Amino acid sequence: MSLPNRAAPPGVLVPDWPAPESVHAAFTLRSGGVSAPPYDSLNIGAHVGDVAAAVAENRRRVSAHLKLPSEPLWLEQVHGIDVLDLDAARSAASAAAPTADAAIARGAGRVCVMQVADCMPVLFASRDGSAVAAAHAGWRGLAAGVLEATVARLGVAPAKLLAWLGPAIGPRHFEVGGEVRAAFLQHDAGAAEAFHLNARGRWQCDLGALARRRRPLGPGERVTIPLTRRSRRTDPSRRTRPACCCSGSSCSPLSAALRVLPSRSRSFGCRKSAVRASSRTA
Repeated sequence: MSLPNRAAPPGVLVPDWPAPESVHAAFTLRSGGVSAPPYDSLNIGAHVGDVAAAVAENRRRVSAHLKLPSEPLWLEQVHGIDVLDLDAARSAASAAAPTADAAIARGAGRVCVMQVADCMPVLFASRDGSAVAAAHAGWRGLAAGVLEATVARLGVAPAKLLAWLGPAIGPRHFEVGGEVRAAFLQHDAGAAEAFHLNARGRWQCDLGALARRRRPLGPGERVTIPLTRRSRRTDPSRRTRPACCCSGSSCSPLSAALRVLPSRSRSFGCRKSAVRASSRTA
């Protein structure tokens, strides 16, 4: 089941999923920023060689455009499985970006963000809107169990979770070696269906199919937005965009387009996905 399509601000994808009204989510496209080629234009990744001032302005624009209830905590993503609890992290001040590839939140007003390029942002929301999460799911993270780690840290039964699998590189463009295939098959023989041998003796990999096979996504409801070909709006090469999911107070000035998205968590990437949750009014 999914909700009807809702209008989204220009340059933003809004997940079409049955999340509670208290949950808000978004995925930004590459337009609307200030970065020069090859990072044009809404690159929010500080680690790819872009001008720092441009990245800072792009991040500011994202926060303003989405009317976020709090400043996102941008992570140092390393294709691992570490999960950051934003409710605890906010009390520990640090100048350095925390190293993690997933974030969870339960407190109102929290924004979980993941930065993604070729990799897939996965946003989670509990069905009651009390918790949200965002994960950075490339092949390394998926094989190592980043989605399992995120759900375990969130502490919500998979059957009570919603998951949104965001845009990622499609199988036509994702060529990998045998070691990548082996990393999945050693734990799941059925993952072979996500790999197809090409004429060069290498494998075309379906990242979305691999994500859908992960156990945390089995019992619950999930919505997938596949990226099967490169396009000018979503081409992930050389820039990072965010996906986010967040939780916000009931008085936060979020646009109606974000009212139906994930709770308290957010994911950003070279593109960006975001999810947030709002506290319910009495």
